[in-house]
Amino acid sequence: MIVCVAEKPSVGAYIANVLGAKQRKDGYFEGNGYQVTWTFGHLCALLDPQEYSDQWKAWSLSSLPMIPARFSIKVSGDEGVHKQFNVIKNLIAEADEVINCGDAGQEGELIQRWVYQQAGCKCPVKRLWVNSLTEEAIRDGFQQLKDQSEYQHLYEAGLMRAIGDWLLGMNATRAYTIRYAQGTGRNRQVLSVGRVQTPTLALVVKRQAEIENFKPRTYWELKTTYRDTLFNAQIPVEEDEYAITSAEQGQALVDSIKDLPFVINSVEKKKGLEFAPKLYDLTSLQVDCNKKYAFSAEQTLQLIQSLYEKRVTTYPRVDTTYLSDDIYPKVPGILAGIKDFYPQVTPLLGAKLPKSKKVFDNKKVTDHHAIIPTGQRPDNLTADEKKVYELVALHFIAVFYPECEVSNTTVLAKAGDIDFKVTGREVIQPGWRVVFDNDRSQSELNGENGENSANDEASQNDEAAKSLPAFVKGESGAHIPQLKEKTTTPPKYYTEATLLRAMETAGKTVENDELREAMKENGIGRPSTRAAIIEKLYQRKYIVKQGKSLRATETGINLIHLIISPLLKSAELTGLWEKKLREIERGEYTAQQFLDELKNMTSDVIRDVKTNKAGMLCPVCRQGLIIRGNTRYGCSRWREGCTYAEPF
Repeated sequence: MIVCVAEKPSVGAYIANVLGAKQRKDGYFEGNGYQVTWTFGHLCALLDPQEYSDQWKAWSLSSLPMIPARFSIKVSGDEGVHKQFNVIKNLIAEADEVINCGDAGQEGELIQRWVYQQAGCKCPVKRLWVNSLTEEAIRDGFQQLKDQSEYQHLYEAGLMRAIGDWLLGMNATRAYTIRYAQGTGRNRQVLSVGRVQTPTLALVVKRQAEIENFKPRTYWELKTTYRDTLFNAQIPVEEDEYAITSAEQGQALVDSIKDLPFVINSVEKKKGLEFAPKLYDLTSLQVDCNKKYAFSAEQTLQLIQSLYEKRVTTYPRVDTTYLSDDIYPKVPGILAGIKDFYPQVTPLLGAKLPKSKKVFDNKKVTDHHAIIPTGQRPDNLTADEKKVYELVALHFIAVFYPECEVSNTTVLAKAGDIDFKVTGREVIQPGWRVVFDNDRSQSELNGENGENSANDEASQNDEAAKSLPAFVKGESGAHIPQLKEKTTTPPKYYTEATLLRAMETAGKTVENDELREAMKENGIGRPSTRAAIIEKLYQRKYIVKQGKSLRATETGINLIHLIISPLLKSAELTGLWEKKLREIERGEYTAQQFLDELKNMTSDVIRDVKTNKAGMLCPVCRQGLIIRGNTRYGCSRWREGCTYAEPF
């Protein structure tokens, strides 16, 4: 008998139907030589500290660091979880072969492997790897099963991620809680520290500090109106400076040109092409859904996961916006499948579809391609599911339309000694933009908080999308100069959309070029985990939402200020991990090397906490707390006369 283990009951039921295993049993389906069962997410987990050693039951600095000689797993969950595990265990015990039908990714591989290990699996294991749950994809996948050994590096990367999170999270959380948390015993506040959540929180705290410490500056801009068109003065300035810093200076410039003719010096027109917005990866979909519908990252993940399980979209937990070449022959069928729902498909039917490198690139696709429709009819969707599906569908349709043809105009002029400039853009052929004519996605997604959606490259210039009068070089005439007073504004608070982008592009804060490139791909966390990290920050009351804005709480701010090691709250740590985890996946770095480095880093983090005296009771006055200065420790009551001071 062949035993198939799916990632959840609904997926198991569909795979069973495709395989002809129609007989329903307790916890599995059977038939046609197959038994199809399922997990409930993380059936197994690493042991808790106290399960490794009695010495780790109590939280104490003296027992840290906690580094097990060998990591072990257990079945983790309620009675229902244990019951389902026993179903899987009993089926595997009698199986001739097991087929891993779990989530086709690093985390899914780890979940399944742990179950097989805990169940004592001895028979051969094959791997099903599919990009969608359509019947065609599943049948094709079963024709191309691979031996489990081909995914060993993927499993090792997932295992090292889990062990690393355990080592750092368990040890750092205990260390900082013991040393700095308020309260005692069961009333003590737990200060949760994690590899991904802490640098994410640090981003929010840093942005908030920038806003609170922002000092506005007043400056002036010189503009002039000629032929009902507003031109901007082009006055050279030093970096971070403003050309006009006083009203008097500005008025003098206005007076110097108001009676002089305004002369058009050049009119330059350039034709250009705007490409359709990219296909979606998970993060960009979460960003756009937050901007357009105010969906949280977690809500969007649940919706797109549901669409995947309803077989109308492909695998969602992806970090690429490209398709592999083998998808191209399937595109006409996908488009035909959704034509009744989207009339924009009609012009593409029967036409030769373009195969652009901006869409199809095998080098940009690893395990999975971008999120696209499967071609199954999107029936029986909830209202929110329809919104998410439509974004995915319209982006997919648009990439096969012609480019949008535009004409960009730049007009340079002069009044006296001052140069002026204006730009305009005119759409000649809308191309792919007609796909969105009845959907305001592109304008709505453009730049909440002044930031453009990465999936909406073409709309970045919408502000300049205005046609200009037919200016002629050498023409001149009267104009009306004006002085506009402006005030600098602070950065915007993060929203979930902009925080997700910051997590994804955290590499810009890393100086090392190699790490920066790695961070562009993965940033802080992975696409599949970023929503959960933000939710965890809410749950632990480190951040709150005010409208769409995210604010760090006093607890969150204090935690970031308490953390000594820069690695614990910077993008660099995640960059190092992600780089090496990808190398493990490719077989270029060993899991043992990574584990040895993790153990050393954990020991360093604990040593820093143990040797740092900040937060301890002052040994002199016994009333104040020790605080850390630039070069020495001192008592917080030094203003009241306490003399404690000690260099470090």
